[in-house]
Amino acid sequence: MNRIVSLSTSVLLAAAGAWSQTEEHPAAATAITWDDGDSVVAAIVEHLRHDYVEAEVGRGAAQRLEERWAEGWLVEQSDGEALASELSRWLQEATGDGHLNVEYSRVQVDANAAENEEFAVAEMEKYYGAHINFGVQHAGRVGDNVGYLDLRVFPPLHMGGDTVVAAMNVIANTDALIIDLRNNGGGIGDTADLVASYLFDDGRQPLTGTYSRKTDATEQRFTQAFVPGQRFGGQKPVFVLISNRTFSAAEALAYNLQALGRAQLVGEVTGGGAHPFEYLAIHPHFVLWSVTEKSINPITNNNWQGVGVQPDIPAPAEDALDVALGELKRTSGASMDTE
Repeated sequence: MNRIVSLSTSVLLAAAGAWSQTEEHPAAATAITWDDGDSVVAAIVEHLRHDYVEAEVGRGAAQRLEERWAEGWLVEQSDGEALASELSRWLQEATGDGHLNVEYSRVQVDANAAENEEFAVAEMEKYYGAHINFGVQHAGRVGDNVGYLDLRVFPPLHMGGDTVVAAMNVIANTDALIIDLRNNGGGIGDTADLVASYLFDDGRQPLTGTYSRKTDATEQRFTQAFVPGQRFGGQKPVFVLISNRTFSAAEALAYNLQALGRAQLVGEVTGGGAHPFEYLAIHPHFVLWSVTEKSINPITNNNWQGVGVQPDIPAPAEDALDVALGELKRTSGASMDTE
């Protein structure tokens, strides 16, 4: 569940692992040296040891990474993308954290550009923008007045909020709702929380918050007391389709609705990414996904990190829609002809 962070010289705002390329900075491959690799590894070790949200896990991984590097692991690697890929793979295996990642940029990560609002908007547009309809793949009906909402990403509210709101209003008058998150890799938690807010009769339902190692404090989150337009409401059936590709903020929505007893989850165990992250420039050509927080649900006092969100009704991902429709037919007797 990535967060929108304030832009500074140390944080690069982006929505996925790619960086802008301009005429001033052509995308020519840049060979890296041992000094580059040493600098990158040292920064990662520093983060793991002092900032990574799971302190014990971070310290253990930092020590092992330091030892491996000292033994000569990857010191002859001169390809930046390959180094980033190997470090990412090792970090995720060592910590079990799919959000802990290293990105290589062919062009320099320009701190001045990171403070430029136009640059930030362009980066966000690539991954959450109008060309993917801000993540709303489909909003309509199937069967006998059953709402079907296929969401592929959760965009920042200032970009795609109107489109998400429009989708929620399209399905507001249906008799039951299926939310398809099988191909949703996450996005912005505020937008996932907004979707949840439409599924209750009022606000202040407790949602997953975040614990910060830096502040040793937990921020609690709730559904919104006001939503634009019409609520779907808290009484009609809701099913959420999940798969092993469902990740991060999409998992948060599924987990919250399950914990509140508001939806039945159908499909496969999800990817298991419950730690929010920020982008941290650690070298002119490398960015670390900095993980200093973890999700905490006030109902379960837990999260889905490393284990995934568990379906109420297990099914192969490709069959999950039919299974959900079948369950609706069994419990309501309604016609579920999806033609």
